[in-house]
Amino acid sequence: MARATNRRRSNSPLPARHAADGPAPESVPRARLPSVDRLLRSPALANTVSTHGRRLATDACREVLDEERERQLAAGSDPADDQHLASQIGRRLQDWTRPSPRRVFNLTGTVLHTNLGRAVLPPEALEAIAEAAGSCDLEYDLDTGRRGKRDTHAEQWLRRLTGAEAAVVVNNNAAAVLLVLNTLAHRKEAILSRGELIEIGGSFRMPDIMARAGCRLREVGTTNKTHDHDYETAIGPKTALLMKVHASNFEIRGFTSSVGEKALAEIAHRHDLPLFVDLGSGSLVDLEPFGLPHERTPREALADGVDLVSFSGDKLLGGPQAGIIVGRCELIARIRRNPLLRALRLDKLRLAALGAILRIHGDPDRLQLRLTALRALSRSPADLRSCAEALASALAGRLEGTAQVEIVACESQVGSGVLPTRGLPSVGVRVWIGTGKMASGEALQRLARRFRQLPVPMIGRMEKGGLLFDVRGLEDGAVPEIQRQIADWQWPNIMV
Repeated sequence: MARATNRRRSNSPLPARHAADGPAPESVPRARLPSVDRLLRSPALANTVSTHGRRLATDACREVLDEERERQLAAGSDPADDQHLASQIGRRLQDWTRPSPRRVFNLTGTVLHTNLGRAVLPPEALEAIAEAAGSCDLEYDLDTGRRGKRDTHAEQWLRRLTGAEAAVVVNNNAAAVLLVLNTLAHRKEAILSRGELIEIGGSFRMPDIMARAGCRLREVGTTNKTHDHDYETAIGPKTALLMKVHASNFEIRGFTSSVGEKALAEIAHRHDLPLFVDLGSGSLVDLEPFGLPHERTPREALADGVDLVSFSGDKLLGGPQAGIIVGRCELIARIRRNPLLRALRLDKLRLAALGAILRIHGDPDRLQLRLTALRALSRSPADLRSCAEALASALAGRLEGTAQVEIVACESQVGSGVLPTRGLPSVGVRVWIGTGKMASGEALQRLARRFRQLPVPMIGRMEKGGLLFDVRGLEDGAVPEIQRQIADWQWPNIMV
């Protein structure tokens, strides 16, 4: 008892053996961090919990506390207070619940940018999506009161605009090619020129699609030259069809020759075979009146005797992602009987958007005004200059003392493999920092990152030692919105 009475008590919650050595590296941070329940009940998080719900807020609390614990253990620093933790949790929840994919301003100069969603839909297509979002007559015949077919929503307009006997739509053009080959050439041969064995985005190769379709590729000709007799001599008892592919993302120049669709159709029909043409981008109208190079249309191909044509919906057509197949009625009927069609079909929202785009094409006199993608591709020099001046003024006022801003001539491109060697004269705003290495180094990358952190990110491209914002792809009314968000945004020091 005497020993117990004389024993000195310590007010520290830690064992006496740690008093001289300092606090245990793990116990202090753990003991001094607030509990999840305490944070959730704190006034600092009241609005956050109300907005996002207790379950998500709890997950964010746990994640932030775990990170804070690791930080303290690594640095031995004082713990953050509740207000700071609540702020971190709020930002975490904003990141989690932000819409995805996010809207961005496409200032890259590539109008149909694959990574940025390709064609921008016009208001009519957005209205059609909203109309079809609820219950709709997707597969219901309002006249008979019986089950209908979803293809009928687009087929009528596709027949009118292409001159085809029938049409069917699927998920994208790669799916269209897959479906045609699987239907008509499964376990048989499809003849294709070596010069058309293309590879599209994401290392997606035509021979791979053909193999997945279950057909055998029969290559003819050489990379730069293919003649009529190459096809004639390759046709045999296992031949199912002749195929021609638009070389959309490259161009061979010089000592070249190829067989046109009309001549190829005559060869195919002499041997009682169908000719299938993959047009890739597939514009429904002649682009030359809009100041653009001519792209072969499905109507032209069908008029030359082609039996089936496939093309994309979200490129020159200016609509949603889709693969469109038009052509002879009996071949389309065989495609419709293929079980793969159900796996590759379009949903109601994209069908609604595609229908709106096709109706817009029914009014060619106002196509440039109403079709967003075509309007961007055919903007006048004066319009581009005016847009660039407004953007440059907004940027110069906000970046004064940090970066230099200038209006420059530049070159846009269509994108998505369309006219890959043809540039479009455009106007851009170049933002740059310093000269030499500084302009192309970390400071410039930080500058681009700041613009990507805006509420609606601004995506440009690096060019000639600066960050270039090509205005060709800016939508109507976008510049005032950019001006407002630049003025409101709290810009950190770009050089840090």
